[in-house]
Amino acid sequence: MNNLKNKVQLIGHVGQEPEVKTLTSGQVLAKVSLATSDIYKNKSGEKVKETYWHNLIAWGKTATVIQNYVQKGQEIAVEGKLTNRFYEDKEGKKHYITEVIVNELMLMGTKKS
Repeated sequence: MNNLKNKVQLIGHVGQEPEVKTLTSGQVLAKVSLATSDIYKNKSGEKVKETYWHNLIAWGKTATVIQNYVQKGQEIAVEGKLTNRFYEDKEGKKHYITEVIVNELMLMGTKKS
């Protein structure tokens, strides 16, 4: 059960072309936005579709796979853990960011040409 303490599984569509960087240490980092949708009926019986956006972070081989095979609009499945961080802007206001650190990636759509 220890593996279930902080586990996230998402299937969705990539919102923009992945941002991939090779750091000075040689590590590869990929940042991806992922859209997931939820459809339900409201109190009036009308169908409502809500879209949620998730920030994904991948390192190493997973980041390289994203760089080579993932593109905007493609459907992917990911598994990872949820993390939170914050930073302060010039005015001293705190901004909080929630991200999914990707451990597993499954390509659901067609390969990048």
